[in-house]
Amino acid sequence: MGRAYQNRKDSMAKTADLKTKIYSKYAREIYVAAKSGGTDPHGNLALRSIIDRAKKDQVPTHVIEKAMEKASGSGGENFEVARYEGYGPGNCMVIIECLTDNPNRTFGDVRLCFTKTKSKIGSQGAVSHMFDHLCILKFAHDDEETALDALLMAEVDVIDIENDDGMLTVFAPHTDSFKAKRALTEACGDIDFDVDEIQFIPQTSIELAGEDLEIFDRFVSLLNDLDDVQNVYHNVDNA
Repeated sequence: MGRAYQNRKDSMAKTADLKTKIYSKYAREIYVAAKSGGTDPHGNLALRSIIDRAKKDQVPTHVIEKAMEKASGSGGENFEVARYEGYGPGNCMVIIECLTDNPNRTFGDVRLCFTKTKSKIGSQGAVSHMFDHLCILKFAHDDEETALDALLMAEVDVIDIENDDGMLTVFAPHTDSFKAKRALTEACGDIDFDVDEIQFIPQTSIELAGEDLEIFDRFVSLLNDLDDVQNVYHNVDNA
């Protein structure tokens, strides 16, 4: 589990430079969370989680505040979640998460990325059954047993828990995210989560080489250039 997660993190780091509009992507995510659950991070755990991630990615405070101010007003954009799946170069599996105010436009843009790289966009569920949709929480703590007991008492279906030099990483179903965070905070005190994310983790991985790897890099670059794309998940081990 940890290796797949680390590969995902390495892939994100590699493509970070391609996300020239990372501020606007965080702003959109903050706007949606605040619009649906309120602008108070203490009462809106989803919003608080996004803000924490934004700060860790060095998103300026004024970007965060502007998105929240926009959400507190009346009207505004009506963004919705869109998810696309398919097979990329070398027959790798890909899931693309978007926030869009125009699903038809977004589908067309994403489909064009597949077409340009001779890939195949699929129907809903085409590859997602080969990924685990998990909540990932990583924090400084050295008592694995206490953390695990707290999670089990809170009826969190723990998939895996890793202890690496005093850093615990918990993997649980994405639906147990808030329950897991609450249980850990109550058991371990006020926690500053190094990682607090929901991701699609591949159950199996492949390695690409030569032209397939080059086309895959172009494919991911094209997707990350789209304003509506929030996350790209895949099962390429060496990307």
